[in-house]
Amino acid sequence: MDKRSSARDKWEKQVSQRIDAGTLKEWEPIVTELHPPSDLRAEAGSGQVTLHWSKVEGAIGYLIYRSESPDGPFTIVDHRGGDVLAVPDAPYADTTGKPGVVYWYTVASLADTSSSPSQLSAAVQACSHAKVAETMLATVKTQTPGGHIQRIWHTLGSEHLSLLFHTEGPGGSQIGSEFAEALRLARTELGTQYIRAHAILNDDLDVYKQTNGEIIYNFKIIDDVYDCLLNLGLRPIIELSFMPRDLASSTTETVFTYGSLISPPRDWQTWEELIYQFASHLVARYGIEEVASWGFEVWNEANLKVFWTASQQDYFKLYHLAARAIKAVDRRLLVGGPATAAAEWLGDFLQFVRQVQAPLDFLSTHTYGNLPLDVRRLLYAAGFEHVHVWWTEWGVSPTHFAPVNDSVFAATFLLHGIKRAQGKADMLAYWVVSDHFEELGRAPRLLHGGFGLLTIGNLRKPRYLALALAQDLGTQLVQLDLQGDGAGSLVDAWASRKPDGSIDLLLWNGTLNQAMVTGNDLLDRRLLVRIEQLAAPLYRGSLARIDATHSNIAAHWSPERDWPTPEEWEMLHRADTLDETPLPTLSPLAGCVSLALDLPMPGILRVRLVPDQRPIGDDR
Repeated sequence: MDKRSSARDKWEKQVSQRIDAGTLKEWEPIVTELHPPSDLRAEAGSGQVTLHWSKVEGAIGYLIYRSESPDGPFTIVDHRGGDVLAVPDAPYADTTGKPGVVYWYTVASLADTSSSPSQLSAAVQACSHAKVAETMLATVKTQTPGGHIQRIWHTLGSEHLSLLFHTEGPGGSQIGSEFAEALRLARTELGTQYIRAHAILNDDLDVYKQTNGEIIYNFKIIDDVYDCLLNLGLRPIIELSFMPRDLASSTTETVFTYGSLISPPRDWQTWEELIYQFASHLVARYGIEEVASWGFEVWNEANLKVFWTASQQDYFKLYHLAARAIKAVDRRLLVGGPATAAAEWLGDFLQFVRQVQAPLDFLSTHTYGNLPLDVRRLLYAAGFEHVHVWWTEWGVSPTHFAPVNDSVFAATFLLHGIKRAQGKADMLAYWVVSDHFEELGRAPRLLHGGFGLLTIGNLRKPRYLALALAQDLGTQLVQLDLQGDGAGSLVDAWASRKPDGSIDLLLWNGTLNQAMVTGNDLLDRRLLVRIEQLAAPLYRGSLARIDATHSNIAAHWSPERDWPTPEEWEMLHRADTLDETPLPTLSPLAGCVSLALDLPMPGILRVRLVPDQRPIGDDR
């Protein structure tokens, strides 16, 4: 069995296996038992049922249950995201039911992913229909402030950064130069400021050696990596992984094709000294003001057996020693964890930190295929109000080579996530920036379901373009009222105003239900858009679209094909653009412009109005 097949086989066997949690039984749980929502209501529409409820104090999320009988049995609604089933709050659009079938819904509150859900709420009845949805109404008041966008997407995930020095890769690519260009594009077009990557302590970076009992530290290659990153205008979130061979307690337990060692250290004091020396070197080289703006995250997904061979308590020890070492260098350095999959271990971790008074600047965790939970509730309950929430991995799917990663569906998922996480997270890092990614082997063909926002060759996938549209919004949001079938759940939007008076309205239509990746006619929507309080007499308008036939690189290249010829690469790069068409010059009537728009599911629209300074009648 070759290295790629062996790594993939081990991954598929172990990725769902958990390390036992709740090992700290002598400590009181952070959150006591919750009550269920008391005001659940359902709104039936075309192909969907939207559920609303009020938040329950202390809940990080909610589980939605459904039955065809008011007496049950009730089962959890599964939108096939492949990870956490709970959602952070209402509203929620259920598109997994069959139109015309009467269902009963109930909701339970969740205090922690490791805790039992609350009792079920009182059940409500709803039945989606198969009729064409009535026209929705979006009203924008351009002079009425609507808050500000928190640009939580300015961190992206990445494969190990030593890729910057790799040479020939898949499809005849040059990995290092293409990967650097991907990072540059993300910085320029997405506003990316930070990159979080695996394996900075791996042996290919030659960090730690023991020779005849003597410990040798060598940070030269790491310096080259971080010099390159900083020269691109980016900073690292340093994931302290994996274990150097000469420090590992086992050299046979590995993950990924590049053989990262996943055992704890054979000498805990030496682990602490390694982290101290590493952080000290970074501060000496780059200065405390610079390194204090980074972050040190301890390990990666130690709750999964595929990433950690020891116990939960052993991970907590690993964290405590690393955090203590980092703060011994300078208290201003930021450290956090537990960097777990599926938002697990958070309550246990906070209990440990509180008990031993370990340093903690940010609580980090991961989730896929869902909207991020509101884990601030755990921090508040534990008395850690000052601690930030960093989702250091998030994406539409946890599965390597999943077709959804290349889809328009993933673009609407991304916009739903970054909006619903506003005010709940300080970082939401999409995983990852580029299809130059080799955890389970390099890309076998151009469109292979890679995690990257950019393909090999740096073609922009729909997810990338969706994030670019969000980045291009003005900092000042304006009031937006969305009404109709699926408003705020299936269909959502942002509207902004820029200092030059231009208006952007970003609309998207997407379900979380991954059985509908290619769409569903019942979920397509037509909208009447009213843009009010316009001050200029004339506006130039444009309409940008992302859907199956617009701004979708998969419309130009079949996922069944391997690699393009040089002529085909030229064609693909010509197609690699946001599809934007001009609108006729718009003359507001009583300060209002109205537009009728079709928004498929999945689909994204961006309406832009720019004040036209030309005299009326001048069509130049």
